[in-house]
Amino acid sequence: MNTRDARRVLEAALICAQQPLSVRELRHLFDGMLSADSVRMLLDDLARDWQDRGVELVCVASGWRFQSRPEMRVHLDRLYPDKPARYSRATMETLSIVAYRQPVTRGDIEDIRGVTVSTQIVRQLEERGWIEVIGHREGPGRPALYATTRQFLDDLGLKSLDQLPSLDSLPDSLPEA
Repeated sequence: MNTRDARRVLEAALICAQQPLSVRELRHLFDGMLSADSVRMLLDDLARDWQDRGVELVCVASGWRFQSRPEMRVHLDRLYPDKPARYSRATMETLSIVAYRQPVTRGDIEDIRGVTVSTQIVRQLEERGWIEVIGHREGPGRPALYATTRQFLDDLGLKSLDQLPSLDSLPDSLPEA
């Protein structure tokens, strides 16, 4: 298979995929005839080809996917006027603590926030697929340890937690919702 055809196969698979595809999964398209490095090179070429379009090819935690460019949002929102779910300040604070301090227990979150963490908040974040139990801390009651998921990274368009903004770069006070 020549390079042009291989790129077309990758492009079709990524456009039709409902979730990000890893290099390993994409290699299956070629029955192992292409190395991981070759697939990555083709993906980089595809990303360059899509540079000046309304859609871009990006690598996130779970793999590669096509997504609309941020500047297209104002236009695309007209097609889908439903607003995304709004999360309470308590929910966002809880998610932030998990993201920046993981693994954490509910007790750790409560110590940082200074208030009790509602079961509903934890459940909401788990149902959204943004946090999960990754184990249990040794100690009385063996509390669950929470961490963020690949879905959390994918939804934020990140490859890893290292791409989260540093806490020093965030404003001292956030605007009220």
